[in-house]
Amino acid sequence: MPDTDAELPEVARIAAELIRFDTSNFGGGDARGEREAAEYVGAYLESLGLEPEYYEPIPRRTNVMARVRGRNRDKPALVVHGHLDVVPAMADDWSVDPFAGVVRDGMLWGRGAVDMKNMDAMILTSVAEILRAGEQPERDLILAFFADEENGGVEGSALVVQNRPEWFAGATEAISEVGGYSIPVGDRRAYLLQVGEKALMWIRLVARGRAGHGSRFHPDNAVTKLAEVVAKIGRTQWPIRLTDTTRDFLDRMSGITGLPVDDPDALVATAGPAEAFLRSTLRTTTNPTVLQAGYKHNVIPERAEALIDVRVIPGMEDEVLDQLRALVGEDVELEMVVQDIGMETPFEGSLVDAMVAALGRHDPGVPVIPYLLGAGTDNKALKCLGITGYGFAPLRLPADLDFTGMFHGIDERVPVESLVFGQRVLTDLLRTY
Repeated sequence: MPDTDAELPEVARIAAELIRFDTSNFGGGDARGEREAAEYVGAYLESLGLEPEYYEPIPRRTNVMARVRGRNRDKPALVVHGHLDVVPAMADDWSVDPFAGVVRDGMLWGRGAVDMKNMDAMILTSVAEILRAGEQPERDLILAFFADEENGGVEGSALVVQNRPEWFAGATEAISEVGGYSIPVGDRRAYLLQVGEKALMWIRLVARGRAGHGSRFHPDNAVTKLAEVVAKIGRTQWPIRLTDTTRDFLDRMSGITGLPVDDPDALVATAGPAEAFLRSTLRTTTNPTVLQAGYKHNVIPERAEALIDVRVIPGMEDEVLDQLRALVGEDVELEMVVQDIGMETPFEGSLVDAMVAALGRHDPGVPVIPYLLGAGTDNKALKCLGITGYGFAPLRLPADLDFTGMFHGIDERVPVESLVFGQRVLTDLLRTY
């Protein structure tokens, strides 16, 4: 394996360099900022003869965009976008420095190797390959790199579409992360193409009680009230609710495996390491993620808080919120911190056909399956401008690699050869669509 960055394929080198910018986003406005990473991206785009524009609505929360002129200006523009922020990484939990961008065992390691500085690098190097060859993409490309996606885009894409809508003039479609990657299906391989996203609700629970000495008899304890509610929500098993996308997904999985569609969880279990990720696409999930209370061992606090990450099947938002309020009861407050739309797009049309064909040219005979992402992307913001978004960050992955488990996980990593494959597929798509 190459010993230095200079010996790496360019897509892996750029991804490694992006990882070395610590763009950790803790949420709620607490972030290191994307400015230096955005300036790096802008300098790379300038080196290709493009003219990047920056938008920094909040200090250090920097977004960057450049438009690439296509051969056919009569065709609508295509937005190709990524985000530059990452979730934090606790270095003591990792076997490598999460911000060193090291290559080991044929893989690029670091926070962002999967989510999503890998795709950022694929976008940059795909456009570079086309322009350096003296060619143009088929249509105008709008390259956008957003801040704050890991906080729901509140200080990133949401402000960009609100205040810089002209960046996306003429665009009708977009591609970004969390799709186009391979999964095992039994003893075969298939690719998942993301055509929808669950709705997002980040809620805060607040319990109040009476402060006092930790040694006293004290039934009015905020921590106890909160803990009981958090346990109820965390243990709730939400039922399977199928949509057009998930029905299509299950039908195609059944066609590959021969298993019936009437047991969705059993079908999903054939996807190996991707099982847990895909089970979340079939049902609402409510995961407690943060607990905050107290300041000393022998002081009972008057307030306790919890954050719950709620991802809802599109169209069920009101029903789920009502059920959550019933679970919470009257003794604990429920506050909405961030809420965003769910969406689905049919698995059809010229862009879908082009993405499927591009994968087929580089991995012939492997089926491509539509799926509903259990999380969300900046495509939600672009939807406000009438732009239809898909997840297409193509990667051919080893069957035993728990790729989906590395989103926000420890020792995040991606095979270098998968990045090279993805860059080739993406370049092919941008040349021809």
